[in-house]
Amino acid sequence: MSNKPNLSQLNQPSYLYAILGVSLVLFLLGFFSLTMLQARQLIRIFKEKVNVIVEIKREADRQDIIHFEEAIENEIYVKESSVKFISKDDAIELLREDFGEEFLTMDFNNPLYDVVSFNVSANHMDTEQLTEIKQTLKEHPIVRDVYYQEGVVDNISKNIEKIGLFALLISILFIFVALTLIHNTIKLALYANRFLIKNMELVGATWEFISRPFLVRSLINGLISAGIAILGILILTFLARLQLPELAHIQSVGTFVVVFLLLLLIGAFITVASTYFVVHKYLKANINDLY
Repeated sequence: MSNKPNLSQLNQPSYLYAILGVSLVLFLLGFFSLTMLQARQLIRIFKEKVNVIVEIKREADRQDIIHFEEAIENEIYVKESSVKFISKDDAIELLREDFGEEFLTMDFNNPLYDVVSFNVSANHMDTEQLTEIKQTLKEHPIVRDVYYQEGVVDNISKNIEKIGLFALLISILFIFVALTLIHNTIKLALYANRFLIKNMELVGATWEFISRPFLVRSLINGLISAGIAILGILILTFLARLQLPELAHIQSVGTFVVVFLLLLLIGAFITVASTYFVVHKYLKANINDLY
């Protein structure tokens, strides 16, 4: 007669609750991870929305301006396809649209300048680099002056530092809570089988032989839990996009793939590791301690 543990003897309801419990923890962990990663992308988008305005001297001809635009487009700090030329005539028309036909109705000369605007890539979006960019541009012979929203840049930099620190602290706390909850959930699931585990040891089965079916079951349960969590995140993401179509701009397939693979690995590793420690805890315990 084989001493191999019969999986049908394991407490099925407890494992069902364990799967659901681990699924909930992995769902929250995955949702939080995606939120943090997408928040970084959202911050990147905000940073790249800041316009740098370069005023062109009145004496510059159109050919000089075209050459200047081409030079700007080749700079590494410029966001791709963001360079735009706005003539002083176009600018005055925009002002008329904003303030009405009465704007500048008197026969004055156009006080505006031709401008070239562009956005700086997020990697170069800090006060020090922007100051250097501004000084370099002002040295160009056709440039009159350079403007950008300095206060906005400073606020973005400060807020990013705060958000980064806050996200790090929350991540550490959340991972600790997740590990604790998953371990306790598995410990509760195996509690009903503690006498089965100990009795097999008493009849001569090795610890490896006793642990193997529990570890296999925990691996399967961990993958099932991760699958349920992934399905929940996909459903939530779909519903969120229906309400906020703009989310499509900050969500990437690569981010989802990485997070989902991590959930599968975490679900499998934590459940197997927790099961291993719990089973060995019962094997080491005295029979009287199990009551």
